[in-house]
Amino acid sequence: MNQVDEAILKNYESMYRLAFTYVKNRDDAMDVVQEACVKAMAGAATIRKASSIRSFLMSVTVNCAIDCIRKGKKTADIDSVPEDGREDAYEDTDLSRALSELDEREHAIIVLKYFEDYKLREIADALGLNENTVKTTMYRALKKLKGKLES
Repeated sequence: MNQVDEAILKNYESMYRLAFTYVKNRDDAMDVVQEACVKAMAGAATIRKASSIRSFLMSVTVNCAIDCIRKGKKTADIDSVPEDGREDAYEDTDLSRALSELDEREHAIIVLKYFEDYKLREIADALGLNENTVKTTMYRALKKLKGKLES
């Protein structure tokens, strides 16, 4: 088993939770993760450092989730999310709705930082951004979330 395969197994649940925050549907999230795994294995040769594998996996997952949404795949209403499985971690519907109103970059940064415990440097690597851009975007997104949750 190579390093990418091992990393996929280790990070599978994180990839699923990240995908779920985008598509809000268990089946679509599983499809996104499967597609991300295939793409990650195909792109394994492009990874230069073993320390970059996790960021690479999350980046591929975010891109696949966004592709899924753009393809017009049906997403579930947040109130119809089943109560079994890992999706219970996101049961705050007000927060879920507020998160869904953020743009794609803001959404990815908030989820990676606060739901997946990524460091700013890891988020920057995963999304292909400058670390300062991540900080600025994160603070702007937090301000938006605060405004949406207070209203």
